[in-house]
Amino acid sequence: MTHEDYQQAAGHWIKKDAEGVKMPQEELKAAVEEFILAHDTCALATGSGSFVRCTPIEYTYRDGAFWMFTEGGLKFTALETNKNVCLAIFHKYEGFGRLKGMQVTGTAELVEPFSPEYNAAAASRKIPPETMKKLGFVMNLLRISPAVIDFLNTDFKAKGYNSRQQLTQPVPSDH
Repeated sequence: MTHEDYQQAAGHWIKKDAEGVKMPQEELKAAVEEFILAHDTCALATGSGSFVRCTPIEYTYRDGAFWMFTEGGLKFTALETNKNVCLAIFHKYEGFGRLKGMQVTGTAELVEPFSPEYNAAAASRKIPPETMKKLGFVMNLLRISPAVIDFLNTDFKAKGYNSRQQLTQPVPSDH
């Protein structure tokens, strides 16, 4: 492929999005949250320089953010210097005309262990803080604040919208 071929391929969705029928933001936000809450596992991509990592990880979603408990791992190699992340949530493939998947671009923050936010995240998972303290190591908690959510859902076509929709959200200033 030439440089121009790569550029043309990279711009495919930009062009389609510009020409497409957009869903009202409140309707889109409701559809996005419904999809997120219907799932509990994503692929979290981190990177820094030439190092990249994509980690399957369980999440909870509350207060407009993804919360992930993790023992650690190589994703922290990238997170130390680059807080920008991307995660993907996808539905089982059932055919080309029945696609559902989401790509979320945002920032990661490590939540202070046993802080009120940390304890609230543990409580939302029904994990008592005492249980976390007995592990013998500190379980890390990542909060992913979404900035852009690209949602591909072919069901949108039946409502007259493009199958791919984009929801942009400002990252809260207190995070």
